[in-house]
Amino acid sequence: MPTLSPPSPDVTQSNPLYAWLINAALEAAGERCVADLVIGQVWTLCRDDAGGAGLAMSPAEPTRVLPWSGSLRGTPLNTLIPWLTSWNPFEAVVGMAACNCALNVNNPLSAEAVPLTEGPSANLLVFEHFQSRLRGKRVAVVGRYPGLDRYAAEGQWHVLERQPGPGDLPDTAAEYLLPQVDWAFITASALVNKSLPRLLELARDAVTVLMGPTTPWLPQWRDYGVDFLAGVRIANRDGVHQAACEGGGVRLFECGAEYALQDIGADNMTNVKAQIAQTFAQRDGLKSEMEAWYAQHGAKPFVKKGELQALDAHLSRLDTCYKRQWDARNG
Repeated sequence: MPTLSPPSPDVTQSNPLYAWLINAALEAAGERCVADLVIGQVWTLCRDDAGGAGLAMSPAEPTRVLPWSGSLRGTPLNTLIPWLTSWNPFEAVVGMAACNCALNVNNPLSAEAVPLTEGPSANLLVFEHFQSRLRGKRVAVVGRYPGLDRYAAEGQWHVLERQPGPGDLPDTAAEYLLPQVDWAFITASALVNKSLPRLLELARDAVTVLMGPTTPWLPQWRDYGVDFLAGVRIANRDGVHQAACEGGGVRLFECGAEYALQDIGADNMTNVKAQIAQTFAQRDGLKSEMEAWYAQHGAKPFVKKGELQALDAHLSRLDTCYKRQWDARNG
């Protein structure tokens, strides 16, 4: 039985997102076992004995000292899925691929997703789909996508990358940039390095797209602030396996992986609208209190002035969020 590296801080206890995701994958996995697992140059692929397959982006730095290489075939998916919580990047990517192998087979959300087919390059299909709605917007892309520069002139685009190249910002810029943007495209590979929960928190006011072959197809992502899922469907398991084995990157999309898009955040617009109405009512109540205060105390400063200002700021933020969501679906 393969073993993990020494125990590390329990991710599932410190962040409920991982507990939710792992539990969903464990439930979906049943008694399925690993048929084969490939850690390729770009993509890690897990295939099970029931026809399932799941992808995750491989770690950028290779290693020659994995203690469990050659022992994973036949391992229950339920043994590998919790590896996602590991701080060892290779264990975590195996866990991520196992999660997707469990979750993404015969998945109704994936089956109902809109296929993305029109674009200059398969790996850019998501950006091509939203292109008309991104013009003039402030856009952040977490993760570098080859060919992305073709869209940069159409708005205020920023790419955040852990290993930044020319024109990229370091991933630490997320703390300052994401709260300000209209759109955030976040690679699901951030699940593996444990940065995704914070990225989603920072992008909570933006229209957020969780994307890439690492994306697990689950509607509950809406509860974490995701508006659109842009993941892949594996139409040719053997073709994708060969591409991963042979170091394929964007070639994955020419060998059996297909991008698809699902809007999972439309209901959040209703929630924002309800919050706007509630905040309006609170503000009107305070304004009535303020009028009564000044009628009784004259020019003496209203004691709840700070609370009223905070409600005004909150209402402005909600209005901005609602407009962004509306434009994303009706622009």
